[in-house]
Amino acid sequence: MLSRLNELIWADWIWFPEGHGWDDLKDHDGKVFPKTQDLWAVLPVALCFLVIRQIFEQTIALPLAFLLGVRDKHRVCASPNPILESHFCSKSKHPTQSSIESLSKQTGCSVRQVQRWFRRRRNEDRPSKLKKFQEASWRFTFYLLAFFAGLAVLIDKPWFHDVKLVWENFPKMPLLPSQYWYYMIELGFYVSLVFSVASDVKRKDFKEQIVHHVATILLISFSWLVNYIRAGTLIMLVHDASDYLMESAKMFNYAGWKRTCNFIFTVFAAVFIITRLIIFPFWIIHATCVYPLTLYSTFFGFYFFNGLLVVLLILHIFWTGLILRMVIKFLPGNDIVEDERSDKEETESDDEDVGRKPKNGHVQNGHSVLINNHRKMD
Repeated sequence: MLSRLNELIWADWIWFPEGHGWDDLKDHDGKVFPKTQDLWAVLPVALCFLVIRQIFEQTIALPLAFLLGVRDKHRVCASPNPILESHFCSKSKHPTQSSIESLSKQTGCSVRQVQRWFRRRRNEDRPSKLKKFQEASWRFTFYLLAFFAGLAVLIDKPWFHDVKLVWENFPKMPLLPSQYWYYMIELGFYVSLVFSVASDVKRKDFKEQIVHHVATILLISFSWLVNYIRAGTLIMLVHDASDYLMESAKMFNYAGWKRTCNFIFTVFAAVFIITRLIIFPFWIIHATCVYPLTLYSTFFGFYFFNGLLVVLLILHIFWTGLILRMVIKFLPGNDIVEDERSDKEETESDDEDVGRKPKNGHVQNGHSVLINNHRKMD
């Protein structure tokens, strides 16, 4: 029963065009092809990344943070209060006005004191600026090295200059050593991000990030199994092209280098849009979705692979909207880019405005402004 199910799941007609199959990926005449068992190497690579990250953040990122002047603000901790703590942990971190009044009666504290307690307690859960700088430094280092390593791997390949050649001799394309390591390192890094998701800085697009990581892991793994490696390397290179710019902008933001941060973020926005919304759909997806129709009849693997690419494209469009909103905010002369994905740290005056209703909306310098909970770029 299980063997029959296994044969059905991995049937040639599901994953390959007509006339091709898994037999085409067997090693012969000194030529090596990707194998399913190769993916087990990703787990030790991911664990190595987790260890290296801890060492990097303590020995390199932390001293660099102090060198650039990154400092954490002093946070006033919430006083111990079992009733408020219970509500905070089990019900809501942002209690309604009626809940605040009820808690005020239960604890014998004033409404203002309850509001202040919840504000301070929320701030305690927010990651420190040093932690965010360390995380950004680690990702910046990886994405920078990965991009230029990937560029070195691909710059002399014919399919780098003519994307249609990713299908030349498919699927009988031998695996190159550089492709093997490029895949294992990239896939290992994204697996390590999933392992560390519980301890990493959480942002408003947390769910989208998880979807992105899972889709990326599935995409890289699937492209390895069915030897879409040429297309896979191009996809990874395009995604790494802008990520290191974003992480470097974060680093300068945490250090308070406002002009440098805004300049790098502007460059990042331009590179992101060019690579993710122009090159990715009109070159790569066109080469994997449209051009193959002139060579082969469609099959399930074709739809599965391109479906994952469409998921990534949808996420790119979503993030482009956030990026453009941030760019627009600082273009008129705002001090610094704000990250639409993150919460700002609440200040002592935040609870003073709770419950007040302005007569003509919230006004700043004579102009209406939007109420938001965004803090500076994360």
